[in-house]
Amino acid sequence: MSTQQIVARAHPSGTESRWVRRTLITLALLFVFLFLVLPLAAVFTEALRKGLGAYFASLEDPDSWAAIRLTLFITAIVVPMNLAFGVCAAWAVAKHDFKGKAFLITLIDLPFSVSPVVAGLVYVLVFGANGWFGGWLLAHDIKIIFAVPGMVIATVFVTLPFIARELIPLMQSQGSDEEQAAIVLGASGWQVFYRVTLPNIKWGLIYGVILCNARSMGEFGAVAVVSGHIRGQTNTMPLQVEILYNEYQSVAAFTIASLLALLAVLTLLIKTFVEWRQHKAEQLLARGLSGVLKSRTLQRISARFVCWTISICVLTQVSWLLCLALQAAARPPCCESLLAWKLPITVAFTSKRMTPHSRVRANVRLGLSFSIMPCFAT
Repeated sequence: MSTQQIVARAHPSGTESRWVRRTLITLALLFVFLFLVLPLAAVFTEALRKGLGAYFASLEDPDSWAAIRLTLFITAIVVPMNLAFGVCAAWAVAKHDFKGKAFLITLIDLPFSVSPVVAGLVYVLVFGANGWFGGWLLAHDIKIIFAVPGMVIATVFVTLPFIARELIPLMQSQGSDEEQAAIVLGASGWQVFYRVTLPNIKWGLIYGVILCNARSMGEFGAVAVVSGHIRGQTNTMPLQVEILYNEYQSVAAFTIASLLALLAVLTLLIKTFVEWRQHKAEQLLARGLSGVLKSRTLQRISARFVCWTISICVLTQVSWLLCLALQAAARPPCCESLLAWKLPITVAFTSKRMTPHSRVRANVRLGLSFSIMPCFAT
């Protein structure tokens, strides 16, 4: 028996012994439990400590609901802006060589190295009352700092690298051979991007949008500096949690925190699904099933589907805010309960395998024709 066979028999799964593997797995699971599962369980436990009645009553606070609306509103603005910048920056860096390319990459990575609090302070020094442009802004009655525009700018800065940094290595690894072939065949610039580049980067694009969305909803440092903490006007969900906790309203604070936690869990589930689909596509390509992959996977989730998915996510948030604002203006002043509001927004996606004749536009129109009614009443 050779030495390699003896080693393989002693350690069938690698060079580590069984007790080493078990120890490492135990430490990893213990770390995840202490620093992830236990704090998450504590948030929901404290939020539901006084029952579901107190939980839903905390959402009836007008300031808390204003913070939820403002968080969704800022996210609906920030994600499309970073989406456009990320795609353009990744296209320029990965597909072209130009002077200042390294400087552009450094600027993209700058929010990762600068503290969010420092970034917010910079915007205060630039756009504040005593800043560089403060006098001109006051003369023209334009308010940026301690208002929503400043919060949007700060959130854009903090979330700037997420989409671009997901796309740059992906587009660099793919090269530009397919784009050059499409140009030789007579395709225009938009056709090259829509029919060649976008299908190749769709998984990285969706992954970056998910990360950008999660960070924009949970941003605290930069937004806290430029917001001014004005109740009902410039408080986002993280800022509202801080205010409620400092006022010893623990149930209300943990209720808002639980909503953020639910959004984080939902983001994690979507991220896991995207990674699973990407890994499945890579496995099919590695097995040489390119024809099956093209016909059943790439066409089912095509470039048009990606565009509609991202657009509908943003439009749903904006439409939800508009509907709530219209209903708030039309309802009687005594009806302050959030639980009595109707949310007539929903989106349905139809599997192309079930209804191959259905188009995306018709499917979305069908989804928007329904209404979501809360299953609880005041």
